[in-house]
Amino acid sequence: MVFFTFFLTITFFIYFIFIFQKERRDVVKRRLAIFSDRPDLQEVEEQKQTEERVGIIKRIFQHFLKEFKRSFKQKVPGEKEAKIERKLLQAGNPFGMTPIEFRLLQISLFILFPVLFTGYGMLLNFHTGGIILLLLLSFAVASYVPHFYLKQKMKQRFKQAVRELPDVLDLLTVSLEAGLGFDSALSKLVSKKEGVLADEFHRCLEEIRLGKTRREALSGVKDRLDVDEIKVLISSIIQAEKLGIGMVQVLRIQSAEVRDQRKSRAEEEAMKAPIKMLFPLVLFIFPSIFIVLLGPAILQFIETFQQ
Repeated sequence: MVFFTFFLTITFFIYFIFIFQKERRDVVKRRLAIFSDRPDLQEVEEQKQTEERVGIIKRIFQHFLKEFKRSFKQKVPGEKEAKIERKLLQAGNPFGMTPIEFRLLQISLFILFPVLFTGYGMLLNFHTGGIILLLLLSFAVASYVPHFYLKQKMKQRFKQAVRELPDVLDLLTVSLEAGLGFDSALSKLVSKKEGVLADEFHRCLEEIRLGKTRREALSGVKDRLDVDEIKVLISSIIQAEKLGIGMVQVLRIQSAEVRDQRKSRAEEEAMKAPIKMLFPLVLFIFPSIFIVLLGPAILQFIETFQQ
């Protein structure tokens, strides 16, 4: 019963985080509809009615939360904030969190987990040493979980980007051969494709429209996708633009290299397969085979000695 209660507590905590983030995204979408070129009058009216129904308690809470974030932001070192922001961007900015919100989440976990672990230790009548051990474990879990989640998101995102790269290069090459400029080819890519690379190049185009140079915007893509293949591609594009080399030729060479690298990785994974299969064979399959083959003989042997 205690473990079931613990599971429900963690589940509700995660559920409320998702609900809060979803509600904030919905508010942003409704407000953007107001300032868009073709606003939906029904959505605007619903937005007004929703804001009128918001209670005074919620508004006060949001005000205090905003002020707390502002005061907390002043205490976070700029270098630390930039480091967290870089990790969040590499992870795809999960839940739309800012660096300050990520730090607040870490602090909340440092408060929540020790309370939960200590409370359940008392419910289970643990002695003092066991409660202290649970307390130390809770601090370790609270420190490890956010960074582990970010690392997993980063790995998934990087793998997805490498998987999408050959098709993206082919589409860019075809668009450039058709006579489009590089920025127009990126726009065509963003409109035709979905995925990590399409999102990154869309961000790149937005940064160019806001005044950044193409080199700075592409360097930002390279920083957010810390993968060797992406780094080589972006460096080659920047170098080709600097030296005046044909972009189509560069993309063809990069496409061939990326496909060769993918083939090499597939061969490498195939060579690792027998080693990975060894442990399941030893732990699960071989004992079952021994039981099937030797079980009847052992039973007959036992019956013979009993007689």
